[in-house]
Amino acid sequence: MRPPPQLRKAASTVTKFVGRPRCLPHRKRQLCSQTPPANRSFSSTPSVLNNVLDSSFLSHGTEPTDDARCDRGISMASSAAAPPPLKQLLLFFLLLLSFVARIPVSSPAAAAAAAEPVLPEESLPARSGYLPVSPTSGSAIFYAFYEAQRPTTPPSQTPLLIWLQGGPGCSSMTGNFYELGPWRVSSVAHNAERLVVEPNPGAWNRLFGLLFLDNPIGVGFSVAASPEEIPRDQFTVAKHLFAAITAFVELDGAFKSRPIYVTGESYAGKYVPAIGYYTLKWNAELPPSQRLNLAGVAIGNGLTDPVTQVATHAVNAYFSGLINERQKSELEKAQGEAVKLTEMGNWSQATAARTGVLRLLQNMTGLATLYDFTRKVPYNTQWVTRLLQQPEVKRALKANESIVFDECSAAVGAVLHDDVMKSVKYMVEHLVENSRVLLYQGHSDLRDGVVSVEAWVKTMRWGGIDEFLSAERKVWRVNGALAGYVQRSGSLSQAVVLGAGHLVPTDQPLSAQVMIEDWVLEKGLFADSKEDERPARRHRLAI
Repeated sequence: MRPPPQLRKAASTVTKFVGRPRCLPHRKRQLCSQTPPANRSFSSTPSVLNNVLDSSFLSHGTEPTDDARCDRGISMASSAAAPPPLKQLLLFFLLLLSFVARIPVSSPAAAAAAAEPVLPEESLPARSGYLPVSPTSGSAIFYAFYEAQRPTTPPSQTPLLIWLQGGPGCSSMTGNFYELGPWRVSSVAHNAERLVVEPNPGAWNRLFGLLFLDNPIGVGFSVAASPEEIPRDQFTVAKHLFAAITAFVELDGAFKSRPIYVTGESYAGKYVPAIGYYTLKWNAELPPSQRLNLAGVAIGNGLTDPVTQVATHAVNAYFSGLINERQKSELEKAQGEAVKLTEMGNWSQATAARTGVLRLLQNMTGLATLYDFTRKVPYNTQWVTRLLQQPEVKRALKANESIVFDECSAAVGAVLHDDVMKSVKYMVEHLVENSRVLLYQGHSDLRDGVVSVEAWVKTMRWGGIDEFLSAERKVWRVNGALAGYVQRSGSLSQAVVLGAGHLVPTDQPLSAQVMIEDWVLEKGLFADSKEDERPARRHRLAI
């Protein structure tokens, strides 16, 4: 392979300089006058390096004689006057080679890639900015809205999905750019330092509008006017969300009549029921023109009834073959302490005890992540942080450029610390009586997965719970391939997604897309009539 032009030019320059030395006067005499021997030619880089490597005075630190200098074809002054020019020249040349080797060899393709914006114009949301949550302060929730790509209904009837991230204190931009948004961020295969944003064929806005909210205030790009305004409970979280969603639907008259489905994962297993419950309660008090058109809620791998869920980790890991019986007993003891503290209402210590349970389970199993026991490495959500910390990306999204974006806010997490072990199961019970509810879990999640969710669902106080528990769990296929299982009765549906962990849309984008579309549209295994229970078929569509 030919060396780069910079290297060829440097070698040529050195050859010209040292190939025909002239003798320098020294104390009225010349040290030498001959030209370099043919076998000492510096006409190529390998020869130069061989001379350097073979030089005894560089290898052993001894000075050559004047004759030796002449044999090397270099005119030199006395060693007492200055360091030998040959040594200087060779060292200089080595440094030059080192410098040239670090110069990237440009190409038209590389130059074009460097010139491309981080977020292409077509990847930008239809609307983005801030939605106020209080008339008396500057606190506001950041939002990014993407319209439906291929709606099957008129704009005023196209369903609107709202996505809330968990945490507590994590940004919904993770869901946007790493899970279910129309564009996903990843690193280039051969260059982990370079990020690319590419179309997501499993995006949830294929048929529906999709609204991401950085919730609560203080998370992601959202703004908390003061630390005191950050919510400490689900009532305040819901109050802020209701204000933000109301402000959003008022941006466009067509938004008002669109059916709204609030979705989310993980700690949003509390946010989603909270805003759903709050909306139903407030709708009953408001005139029709001011109501939110809530049609249903969907919770993925949610933490909803923590006192029940924390008691499932040992049995789940044991029957998954990840711990032995002695470890199971040790873990159950730690779980019992968390349950006891929760029942006492000692919320702070109960949260700490749950954290201890998860840490113990992590240490016992040695897994890369409890969020998916099949993964060899954790989820690469740090890509989202790197993307959204770039000034040009902030400007493109119309976010406050002074905010240093972080995937999760430690400050918000600390404020909600005492809220972690409080249950919102009663809110789900109210929602399933007055709306539609989907609970979905990735099969490989050890934190808030299938066993964890089914444990609290069994304890629900709902008139239709017996029918749901006795309903058939049906095999679910997408394009003929096994995707998971669906169980439903009345207004409650559950989906288990195979090949997925905590972040279902990331792990199984097509299955997640089919699931949410069929559930919203009441098709496939989510349909009421047998006629509509046809196998789901989807093609990966370019965006």
